[in-house]
Amino acid sequence: MRGIKIIFWAVWRVWFYVLMTIPILVMLPFLVASILTESGYPYFFKMARIWAKVILFGMGFYYKIVKDQELEPDKNYMIVANHTSMVDIMLMLITVRKPFVFVGKKELVKIPLFGFFYKRTCILVDRTSSRSKHGVFERAQKRIDQGLSICIFPEGGVPDDESILLDHFKDGAFRLAIDHQLPIVPISFGDNKKRFSYTPFSGSPGLLRVQILSFIETGGKTMADKNSLKDQAWKVIHEQLLEFQKKK
Repeated sequence: MRGIKIIFWAVWRVWFYVLMTIPILVMLPFLVASILTESGYPYFFKMARIWAKVILFGMGFYYKIVKDQELEPDKNYMIVANHTSMVDIMLMLITVRKPFVFVGKKELVKIPLFGFFYKRTCILVDRTSSRSKHGVFERAQKRIDQGLSICIFPEGGVPDDESILLDHFKDGAFRLAIDHQLPIVPISFGDNKKRFSYTPFSGSPGLLRVQILSFIETGGKTMADKNSLKDQAWKVIHEQLLEFQKKK
């Protein structure tokens, strides 16, 4: 029985990368055209949402999204969530309809084909370089001026220890939110680690629960409030993760 499970997991994981590639190849001319100019990004974002749906449904995932508050179409936001899985990217694209830009680690550029578009549409950061981190603020400013929201996974990466429910948050998302007076949108992903963690030979198709929590306002806040905003965001996401665990 264990041998059958290992074969299933191996094939299923390979299928994930096949699903990542197929929609990109199908939409390739349109994707390339959408990144030729910065004004084309909203069209790229729509196609990225289609890509995300193909992957999630193709992997046997379905989702339930509960919203404590709705995002307004004419506002920019700082979107933050817990990070435990590759499917966090796809599920975030499904959850938030308003166009946003990811701030993400540069290592994902190495993924064939996906990395080509990732490099050209996301704000990349080398977490070992202070110069790179500073550049994030400049590129984020440009995107915000274009009317886009920003999405950051503030844990700064996926913890190696999967027993950690929610790791400590880094400062970057909250500095940006204060600098640009962006409301913070905390989001909890309840099942991504269980369904598709970074551990090989694990996971299963099934439900992915999402909760968009009440926004944290930054109007009038200064850098002196950074830590309190960070703690508040961590607390509400953590509490919702605990609620998800009770309702397994």
